[in-house]
This record gives sequence, structure tokens and C-alpha cells, in this order.
Amino acid sequence: MKLFTEEQHRRLLAQGRANAGREESQDFKPVVKLFCPWNGATWLLSELDPDDTDIAFGLCDLGMGFPELGSVRLSELAAVRGPGGLGIERDIHFRADKTLAAYAEEAAREERIIA
Repeated sequence: MKLFTEEQHRRLLAQGRANAGREESQDFKPVVKLFCPWNGATWLLSELDPDDTDIAFGLCDLGMGFPELGSVRLSELAAVRGPGGLGIERDIHFRADKTLAAYAEEAAREERIIA
């Protein structure tokens, strides 16, 4: 499975361009939720770096109780393989109902992403 659809790629890039070079970034809703099916890792991504589209920004949770806002290299996520050759997957049912900052605040309280 691809990490995101063409439409999601377009939205991630548009949001990344909107925040590129800005001192105060807009707080967008996440576009895509990725997850690791064999452990608790989850990523809510809201932007792609317009200068390097292999880098996404969002809320990252490796399943150890410390979710944080940051960047992730998509090629590294795509290369991850687990039991039986499983890879990182996209939650096809995810629909963001709040901004990334709101998810981050909730994740800090709960010590995990709830989405």
C-alpha cells in the first residue's frame, strides 16, 4: 500500500508550501494517518517539505508514551518491514476532526495519539 494517495500528496504539499518560510505556521488538520500494524507507532501528517518532499511534518508517536511534533523521512517509513513482511500502513478510514495542535495536546495528556 502506498503511504498516501495522490490527493493526499497534493494536500500535504499545498499545506507545506503555505507554511514554508513563515515565522508563524498555520495549524492545519492532519491529512493522513499512518500506523505500524505490529506495534503502537502512529503518525498524523499535515505537511510535506516543498524543498524535499521525502520529509513530512506531523505528530509522531513511536508507541513509547512520548508523542511529539516533528519531521519524518517518508522513504524510511516505506522501508520498514515487520513480521511477515508487513509495512507501515495508511488508515483509509481516518478523517481529521481537529487541528494538528489539538491532536498533539490530547496526545500529550494521554501519552499516545488518539485518532
